[in-house]
Amino acid sequence: MSDITITPELTMEDVLRRAPAAQRALFQRYHVGGCSHCAFQPTDTLGQVAKDHNILDINEMIATILQAEELDGKIQVEPTVVKEWLDRKEDFTFLDCRMPDEWEKASIEGAERLDYDDSSRYMSLPKDHRFVFLCKDGDRALSVASYFIGHQFTNVLSMRGGLDAWRETVDPSVPEYE
Repeated sequence: MSDITITPELTMEDVLRRAPAAQRALFQRYHVGGCSHCAFQPTDTLGQVAKDHNILDINEMIATILQAEELDGKIQVEPTVVKEWLDRKEDFTFLDCRMPDEWEKASIEGAERLDYDDSSRYMSLPKDHRFVFLCKDGDRALSVASYFIGHQFTNVLSMRGGLDAWRETVDPSVPEYE
């Protein structure tokens, strides 16, 4: 499994720093942390969050976090690999899941903006079609990739580090923005 250590005594801030996938995993599995009703404070301990949400098995909760972190690692692809695929004109859909205003500030040639209003366009593709998602820093892309995986797509990847990593490792001319 993972070499990350998560204990009930850790604050949620520490849990999320060690295992960023915890945010998605806790919401998907336990409906924790996704809205104001199920929110937690960064200073709350994982044990307190479990108690507040009537989660009886803290070890299962920790295992869920570690498994999500491991799965996130398996679906991430390096920007240099994506660049190689683009250069070789491999068959895949490269989708930028940033908002239109972000897209206008900076984009990657070969990526298309994800059309959130017409998901049927993507959902009608074969379930083994390769998708690579990107965002600014890689986090949003992991969430979108997880959504597609949840819809039974089997060849879904997220570009590690997003546009920021692309700028650092592939093309420094891509504009930086906040």
